[in-house]
Amino acid sequence: MEWRDEGIILGTRKHGETSAILEVMTRAHGRHLGLVRGGRSRKQQPVLQPGNRVDLLWRARLDEHLGIFQAEAIEMNAARLMDSAVAVYGLQTMAAHLRLLPERDAHGGLYEALAVMISHLGDADAAGELVARFELLILDELGFGLDLSQCAATGSRQDLAYVSPKSGRAVSRAAGAPWHDKMLALPAFLQRGSGLRADQAALEDAFRLSGFFFTRHVYEPRGLEPPDARAGFLAALRRHHAATKAIAGEAG
Repeated sequence: MEWRDEGIILGTRKHGETSAILEVMTRAHGRHLGLVRGGRSRKQQPVLQPGNRVDLLWRARLDEHLGIFQAEAIEMNAARLMDSAVAVYGLQTMAAHLRLLPERDAHGGLYEALAVMISHLGDADAAGELVARFELLILDELGFGLDLSQCAATGSRQDLAYVSPKSGRAVSRAAGAPWHDKMLALPAFLQRGSGLRADQAALEDAFRLSGFFFTRHVYEPRGLEPPDARAGFLAALRRHHAATKAIAGEAG
């Protein structure tokens, strides 16, 4: 068995004295693991870092075997990402979400989204919005996607302000007003075509929204805890916004 594909490195772990188990998200073969012989060498270690985009050759005697990877660098992103706590935790969070999907199931759309997001994770102001949207993509791929296109009660596409915790569907401000204390807030930037940017309050609402449905549909049924990286990412975002606000206050 043999295939060649492009992949983004999610992580590695040691194997024996000199080798490494490489975990990648590939364009056509989904999340995939393989052994890299000599993966802990000085030559290979800089290549086999999370966030790097690589050209992969995978070989195995049988399809169900772990197999052997050969990896060559296409885009070295790791050093740039390591400069930002938001970027590091953001990548770790997305990797944790990808591990919720079955190994070797192709998800070409998620691969493309991951590639775009890695190129922008260094921009802390954009990273929060990108990871929030990525979480909604993961929920959709897992079969628990939210319908944020129109009001579940009236069919209106205007002034959508809430999401029903029962149905996962958007609700307009007027229709949801009688039950607003039981609804989840729908930040405007998540609505398709809004063109709006997210402030810290909107990001908190977005991650509270996705976190609710991850807990209900994924973590609790599987007996899992939310990934620590997600909490680290949110904390890094809060620190970034607090520092930005402080700098703006000094300048004013």
